[in-house]
Amino acid sequence: MTATKTFASQADLEAKKVSFTRLSDNAYAYTAEGDPNTGVIVGDDAVMVVDTQATPVMAQDVIRHIRGVTDKPIKYVVLSHYHAVRVLGASGYAPEHIIASRDTYDLIVERGEQDKASEIGRFPRLFQAVESVPPGMTWPTITFTGAMSIWLGKLEVQLIQLGRGHTKGDTVVWLPEQKILFSGDLVEFDATPYAGDAYFSDWPQTLDNIAAMRPRALVPGRGAALTNPEQVAEGLAGTRAFISELYASVRAGVAQRKDLNAVYKETMTTLRPKYGHWVIFDHCLPFDVTRAYDEATQYRDPRIWTAERDIEMWKALEG
Repeated sequence: MTATKTFASQADLEAKKVSFTRLSDNAYAYTAEGDPNTGVIVGDDAVMVVDTQATPVMAQDVIRHIRGVTDKPIKYVVLSHYHAVRVLGASGYAPEHIIASRDTYDLIVERGEQDKASEIGRFPRLFQAVESVPPGMTWPTITFTGAMSIWLGKLEVQLIQLGRGHTKGDTVVWLPEQKILFSGDLVEFDATPYAGDAYFSDWPQTLDNIAAMRPRALVPGRGAALTNPEQVAEGLAGTRAFISELYASVRAGVAQRKDLNAVYKETMTTLRPKYGHWVIFDHCLPFDVTRAYDEATQYRDPRIWTAERDIEMWKALEG
């Protein structure tokens, strides 16, 4: 890519062990040791998939696991937010509907093409058989604002916007009768939150809103499924602490009129002892600190990441 140090993720080539965890008769978590998770909801007459994997070929492994528990049609795909690694496998399910918040739809219009090019460049292992991704964007067929319910027979599935955090379009998927929640990347477990498109000022309150629902189980965006209230509380607390501590470090540097490079080095030093063992820590920190610095200075809304901006940022902070 360049003569300088390449993205940390480009050295991440080891295959991950997949787990397919049953949370109830209706809810399953497809997880892979810190790689992006997919949620599966099996209703009376159809299946819903929450986040798709990065390519249609990768989606086939999710489908293989689904077919191990049901032969019902996969009717719905829900996008918890719009990042390429979460959505580009949607066509592999051939769903009747792809559902996302209107805010997520707006992000696709604004920055979908750039995000696609950016993420594929960053994460080669996570885009296996990238040639299987159809040209263009993954477009929702149904959008909503605030909340909506989908009925899988008698099973109600609620799609809810609880606030901004990981992106402005974040949606959680909630089974109210069973108190099981699929959080997307609003919550991670022993995995570093990617915050390059985040709202640091809003994210902790959004996590509090999740906690107020008192989930008994939760499928995070990355990391193992959280199968009891104690694990759910741990996942929420860990994500909240990381976001809050990173933003506090950046704001302190900004208050001292330090430039981005100095703030990055100080924040990396501050956070590494506690979080350095988390999955994709070295990859995420440059993007996370850059976005936090933007928010703490002059950019309330995230700027668009492009493949070119990615490289420029990485050279400036890690080159």
